[in-house]
Amino acid sequence: MGQRGDGGGSIVSRLPRIAWGKGSYVYDASGKRYIDGSGGPALFCIGHGNEEVNQAILGQLGRIAHGYRYHFTSEAAETLQSIVSRRAGEGLTEMVFVSSGSEAVESCLKVALQYQAAVGQSARRRFIARRRAWHGNTLGALSVSHFDERREPFEGALLDVRFVSAPNAYRLPAGVEPGQLAEVAAAELETAITELGPENVCAFIFEPVMGAAGGAVPTPPGYARRVREICTRYGVLLIADEVMCGAGRTGTWRALEHEQVVPDLMAVAKGLAGGYLPLGAAVYRKELMAPMVERYGAVRTGHTFTAHTTACAAGVAVQEIIERERLVEKVATDAPYLFDALRDALAPLESVGDIRGRGFFVGIELVRNRVTKTPFDPERRLHERIFERALANGLICYPVGGNVDGRAGDHVILAPPYNASRAELDEIVEKLTTSIRESLNER
Repeated sequence: MGQRGDGGGSIVSRLPRIAWGKGSYVYDASGKRYIDGSGGPALFCIGHGNEEVNQAILGQLGRIAHGYRYHFTSEAAETLQSIVSRRAGEGLTEMVFVSSGSEAVESCLKVALQYQAAVGQSARRRFIARRRAWHGNTLGALSVSHFDERREPFEGALLDVRFVSAPNAYRLPAGVEPGQLAEVAAAELETAITELGPENVCAFIFEPVMGAAGGAVPTPPGYARRVREICTRYGVLLIADEVMCGAGRTGTWRALEHEQVVPDLMAVAKGLAGGYLPLGAAVYRKELMAPMVERYGAVRTGHTFTAHTTACAAGVAVQEIIERERLVEKVATDAPYLFDALRDALAPLESVGDIRGRGFFVGIELVRNRVTKTPFDPERRLHERIFERALANGLICYPVGGNVDGRAGDHVILAPPYNASRAELDEIVEKLTTSIRESLNER
């Protein structure tokens, strides 16, 4: 589990076999029940076994599974585009539906490159990304990711990407005060652009709330706005990777709504169809479309299963439930309750260094020394122990290692379903606290 996420790979020697799920709970083949405290990988935003979504999927399958995008459009795809356009707002009306978060990021990178070429800026081929970021497993998305263990087998074949610091209020750079963090980090981005030459930079990609690699680290106040200003000044496109933190998880449909900042392109995925079927989207401003169509005839990204009809039908059903039941608003209302419960329960544990995040996207960082913030020895694999203890205690959580320097650092992410009750939130907190305490006591 050292480097978790949607990257595959063995994390424990034996995993239970899933059997079925309902609401916030899943059951393995032996009948054991687990509360889904992380929504899998921040995926299952309305829980499991929702009959309305299942019926929407079955209804679409009963008519036709998929209409290939170069032959047909579909009611499901058109309806979903309308929903996403309305929820994203601010001119983010164009999109390509894909089958994963990695594909959504990859398509954002391709659209950015195509747009720059279409407007006569073909030299703009370079991307800037942030350290301790995870953007996906396709080669382009992996190139802009700063996850050493996952990159290592592919080094030499990846894009040449410039990395800058990701501001983290818990781990301030030497000599930087909290109030200076946003400006210092934004200035580093500007320096990177000028050093590469603005005429060579295509886009800057970042997560408004860092996901798996960083452990739910939110951007400090003012950072996103300064980044937006810098990118606009130099003609660099701004890509927001909201695969994990978007589609309502932070208490607004777009995570960047918190900063009142609008990106040029945005990747969304996990919360879009809630894990019922694979679905993601590369969303971009309508102003980007015309030059690409005029120069190339079409936006040149997509795959056989782009805008898969049944996947889009699942997305429509999930989004309609979220809107009808006001679940994004519920996340915003219940998030303070979740954070307070975690702080109260975990306060006695000296190895809990930081509790951070936004909405129902929470990171808990474990440290050997709370004062010095020294991480545990990576050989201890504390995050793996927590995962195993949590499973034994009937909790699904999302632990990752290496968040400090690529090797050291242990954190746990919680991302419960938006419709989890407060009693279920209490159960998640209680079981996580027990699991962390038991793991810390192991030698």
